[in-house]
Amino acid sequence: MNKKIITIDGWSACGKSTLAKQLANKLGYVYIDSGAMYRAITLFFLRNSIDLSNTVEVSAALKNINIDFRFNPDAKHADIYLNDENIETLIRDLSVAEKVSAIAAIEAVRTFAVAQQQKMGVNKGIVMDGRDIGTTVFPTAEIKLFMTADSDIRVERRLKELRPKNPQITREEVKKNLETRDHLDSTREISPLRKAEDAIVLDNSHLSMEEQLAFALRLV
Repeated sequence: MNKKIITIDGWSACGKSTLAKQLANKLGYVYIDSGAMYRAITLFFLRNSIDLSNTVEVSAALKNINIDFRFNPDAKHADIYLNDENIETLIRDLSVAEKVSAIAAIEAVRTFAVAQQQKMGVNKGIVMDGRDIGTTVFPTAEIKLFMTADSDIRVERRLKELRPKNPQITREEVKKNLETRDHLDSTREISPLRKAEDAIVLDNSHLSMEEQLAFALRLV
């Protein structure tokens, strides 16, 4: 079977990464978490107090960022590394989540990330999830999914994900974060979140992980 590029775009906390990992594992493809790349850049900017309004400072910072994915045999998936440091868990912190949409909207940041992502897809055989993968990064991808889910269900999923690391976090905090990210992602000038014309919508509000995987595999 000829290798394909599979893109999965959609709203926050829709389970894009979960499905992408499942598909990559089932097909023997490489999974690339584009959202993690933007979170890694955000972590670097936060650590180094980069002034987001200073284009020279932003461009200089990007030159000092090296992002790669390395397979973790214990977790059975690739962890993200920032300048040789495993930051897989650090990028899931709420402080990063609160800033990532604003940083991802910066033109220089998107140009940097998209170039990295397109390099990773040269040989095909990849599954990549994010916000603009099917529209900007790989507009000619063979298979495109756009994932969505009921907003209350998305809040509960993200709350469940964050609670083990942050027991004090409230449902309202999570809800506000998701609403803010949705607004920023869909209204930014550079590569806003939108469904590609040829993307197939997958609403997984009431689907199990097995059911959504079966749906995607039928498309492949």
